[in-house]
Amino acid sequence: MKELNDWFAFKVLALPERAALGAKPVDDLIVVVHYLMLALFLGWVAYFIYTLWRFNARRNAKASYEGSKSSMPKYVEFAIVGFEAFLLLGLAIPMWAKNVQDFPAADQSTLVQVVAEQFRWNARYAGPDGKFGQQEMKLVAENNVFGVDPKDPASKDDFQIVNEIHVPVDKPVIIYLSSRDVIHSLKLVAMRTTQDAIPGLRIPFSFTPTKIGRFQIECAQLCGGGHSAMAGGFVVVQDPKDFQKWLDSQSAPAPVVANK
Repeated sequence: MKELNDWFAFKVLALPERAALGAKPVDDLIVVVHYLMLALFLGWVAYFIYTLWRFNARRNAKASYEGSKSSMPKYVEFAIVGFEAFLLLGLAIPMWAKNVQDFPAADQSTLVQVVAEQFRWNARYAGPDGKFGQQEMKLVAENNVFGVDPKDPASKDDFQIVNEIHVPVDKPVIIYLSSRDVIHSLKLVAMRTTQDAIPGLRIPFSFTPTKIGRFQIECAQLCGGGHSAMAGGFVVVQDPKDFQKWLDSQSAPAPVVANK
């Protein structure tokens, strides 16, 4: 069954490559939904053919104006409502609750702050001390998109990059996502994860990369005339040693100026 699902996902639906721990269950859900859609389509086609045969003019030379007196449609509707309730209460909500409970611990994850703006992705990392400097909304400005307090000693070694998010492979990543202007949506297709970036909120979401490579970031929310430029960002998944070398190379963080 697994092989059939993978064949259907990649050969029929042409889904992109997977690069995160939770990507396959997402693909399996997509495949199951398409199986159900196919069954529904075939069922309606069969019903349509039956209707053409059952109610053609030769079989029904005289019109009937009484209509159907069967109770079957009522029972079918109750069955459909019950099945949909089972899908929601028995499957969807428990799966959602399990994923929330399985959120990784911050001290065992790679932490990245990301602020979206028209039309780029800003990523911020804690420096060698492993601590992010304090932030204040009132300090957010053109040259300080994270609102970093330059007086906080912990912010001195923090650094920022644009349109790239570097992470090590096989380690949970927690991204704290926000927006400086309008609503954006950070979509990592290869990781099968998407999270809206909303001004005034810092929303955490997580994924665990499983494949080394360079994977495109897309914006899944129309955010203005330069929306297409938001596809210019990338998640760079590296070997842990290469990631550490990259971190060590970021020894000259961009200066942060307070908003006056």
